[in-house]
Amino acid sequence: MNRIVRKTYSVCPVCLKRIPAFHAAYGNEIFLEKTCPEHGDFKTVIWRGYRDIDSWRGGLSPIGEGENESCPHGCGLCPDHRQGTCCVLLEVTKRCNLDCSFCFAEGGTSEEIPFKTVKARLRALAVPGKTLVQLSGGEPTVREDLPQIIKAAKEAGCQYVQLNTNGIRLAESAEYVRELAEAGLSFVFMQFDGTDDEIYRRLRGKELFDIKKKAIENCDRYDLGVTLVPTIVPGINTGDIGNIIRFAVSQAPSVRGVHFQPVSYFGRIPEAPSDNMRFTLDELLKAIDEQAGTLIPADTLLPSRCDHPLCGFHGDYIVMSDQTLNPLHKARSSCCCGSDQEKEGDTRRKAGAAEQNRLFVATRWQRSVPDLKADGDEEGIETLEGFLSRVRSHSFTITAMAFQDAGNIDLERLRRCSLHVFDDGRLVPFCAYYLTKLGTPQDTK
Repeated sequence: MNRIVRKTYSVCPVCLKRIPAFHAAYGNEIFLEKTCPEHGDFKTVIWRGYRDIDSWRGGLSPIGEGENESCPHGCGLCPDHRQGTCCVLLEVTKRCNLDCSFCFAEGGTSEEIPFKTVKARLRALAVPGKTLVQLSGGEPTVREDLPQIIKAAKEAGCQYVQLNTNGIRLAESAEYVRELAEAGLSFVFMQFDGTDDEIYRRLRGKELFDIKKKAIENCDRYDLGVTLVPTIVPGINTGDIGNIIRFAVSQAPSVRGVHFQPVSYFGRIPEAPSDNMRFTLDELLKAIDEQAGTLIPADTLLPSRCDHPLCGFHGDYIVMSDQTLNPLHKARSSCCCGSDQEKEGDTRRKAGAAEQNRLFVATRWQRSVPDLKADGDEEGIETLEGFLSRVRSHSFTITAMAFQDAGNIDLERLRRCSLHVFDDGRLVPFCAYYLTKLGTPQDTK
């Protein structure tokens, strides 16, 4: 017998109509349950019970009745949205040089977005001196004019320019990487699914591990920090999570961290998923604890307060010379954006939280060139000056983002999204922008 523990709203995965939903507890597991008048009942696991969900979520209020009934289909951001914009994603191409099984973007077209259009969009989205823009696609590096796009972003006033890439072009041409760096690229967000080529064959259709390593090497040559971004898919790479972390640490300070993304089912997907094809946030926490061991103490991974706590977590460290990690924060003693308690309708709070999160990302993912030239000497780390120097040169993060699809989307989570896609004048929460139908009703017995 289920026990209803929280009410919310979601969508029908077949028709995408907004419908009431609730969190139902079956023992320690939590499921999102909902009924579409036309397409029937749906039930999707959202929490396996390896952590206490109430403690992890903290004091956030549930979504209320009557709150913006146009959500999620009326996005842009509305007065009921609880978070400011931390990162703006801008698609600069639909083309790609891979044909991955799992991809949030459908892509596949040969049509290119004109440079003039991209430049106009950058001017429209930029808040001078503040904006963090992520150039995405498709695969942005298929564009020969990507350095010019980066320059345009900087000229528009974007403080940080992040490249979302599979790394293939970065491995092929060190000269191209140099052009990106000189144009003003801040850091690289690179697809990295594991340390075994069998993983890449199954997820990306070809062997890519050596290519990923070469891309890191070329970025290192021009002082571009790289964050590794694994898509975690049950039965494919859930057993490689510890190896990914250890590899990333071994590549510091070139590699600045790992940003895990448990698989979500939108865009280009193989099929509507059963629950055994889901990998929940607390499963990821458990896998890190089991596979990384003492390298990542459990009390150093903190719930996100820049987005909804069920959307992600972050851990903040310094890489030491023996390739251990010295944690900068533990338990719930610190957060990059303030209090657990939700403060309704506070525009300044929302903007301040987003700004703090941008600063956190920039200071951790962007390389500190002067300190790197001094090799981030660990001597004197007990002094304040030595400690701050090591933080700048050898900072490292473990972060995660559990994107939502039509099966598990929870509008309580969506309204706290700080990753927004620019869509010709609108800023749209990421999971609302990429939401696609999943097909037939799931077995709810």
